Amino acid sequence: MSLNGKKILLGVSGSIAAYKSALLVRLLIKEGAEVQVVMTESAHQFITPLTLATLSKRPVYTSFTQTDNGTWNNHVDLGLWADLIIIAPASARTLSKCATGNCEDLLTAVYLSARCLVFFAPAMDVDMYRHPSTQNNIKSLLSFGNKIIEAEFGELASGLIGEGRLAEPEKIVAQIVKQFAAKAVARNKRVLITAGPTAEPIDPVRYISNRSSGKMGYALAKAFAQAGATVTLVSGPTNLATPDETIRRVNVETAKQMYEATKDHFEESDLVIFSAAVADYTPAYVSDQKIKKQGNDMNLELIKTDDIAGSLGQQKKEGQLLIGFALETEHELDYALDKLRRKNFDYIILNSLNDAGSGFAHDTNKITVIDRRENITKFSLKSKHEVAQDILKIILDKWSEV
Repeated sequence: MSLNGKKILLGVSGSIAAYKSALLVRLLIKEGAEVQVVMTESAHQFITPLTLATLSKRPVYTSFTQTDNGTWNNHVDLGLWADLIIIAPASARTLSKCATGNCEDLLTAVYLSARCLVFFAPAMDVDMYRHPSTQNNIKSLLSFGNKIIEAEFGELASGLIGEGRLAEPEKIVAQIVKQFAAKAVARNKRVLITAGPTAEPIDPVRYISNRSSGKMGYALAKAFAQAGATVTLVSGPTNLATPDETIRRVNVETAKQMYEATKDHFEESDLVIFSAAVADYTPAYVSDQKIKKQGNDMNLELIKTDDIAGSLGQQKKEGQLLIGFALETEHELDYALDKLRRKNFDYIILNSLNDAGSGFAHDTNKITVIDRRENITKFSLKSKHEVAQDILKIILDKWSEV
């Protein structure tokens, strides 16, 4: 059984498609999962808690307390219990509440308390599904690192034909099985990721840096950690919180410090992703005191920093995968291919500042992936969390070949 011992929390919200949750529970249990159902009040209008409790062999929870004895249904414990949460069907209302943090019922409280991956399977009428507010909520949920099992096309309860049908339970279970299979592939892998800018000091007050926010590297760290890999994140100065408690984070400031920290963990790593924007030059001399303004000009002597990716790329061992990033403004493909070859990468991720919504500071990115054989795969503009999932899939597929 492919889900043997896995703890799945099924959230059921108010939609006519809630009747399918009974089959979903049965299929999950057939795959060996333990299933805990949490329903919204409105879901009771479409399927009874007794039905789902009988099938899951567990009490079904809806409110924060049990009405018969006042026992607290601990939303934190429920969120931490689950290895994966699937909200199916996810109504427009539930999508909105989860996207905006509107924690007014037990299900949304469990969602906000969860540390595991969460799937949403939307179900609603076609115009509700297509409405910009619903689509924006879906984009927000994706940007948080959740996954969406897209609604399907077909005849709806209203009689209209279009998108909005809940994905069939068999398809939902297949997605969950695939997720855990991917985690199994990554479970014994060690991943090293560099992220953010470096800060090269001029004096105790000033430094040279760049506009990198670290968002792409942090999204990658979260994606690989949630896939089951052991992740070490070497981070330059950033305001971002560590995206997963299992990640080992090493904070650095300068290019030299980033080189030393990356080198320390390089040999043990199965995959190294160089997503940091490392300074190419650093001041030759660092003043102990703040440099005072003198005259109209100031000359600052700069020297080259260590080429972290280039140096370590020459030390790559058999079976180790290296991914580099190339942010360009002109001759993008030529420069990316040159970097791929020179630094002994297996993949290079190209993005261009000429693409709107791509590059530093944005929550989105538009990438082109080039592999060692110089095969080129282009992706559309997506959230950085979605981009991280695309890169994760490429690596999981590569690891699965072995």
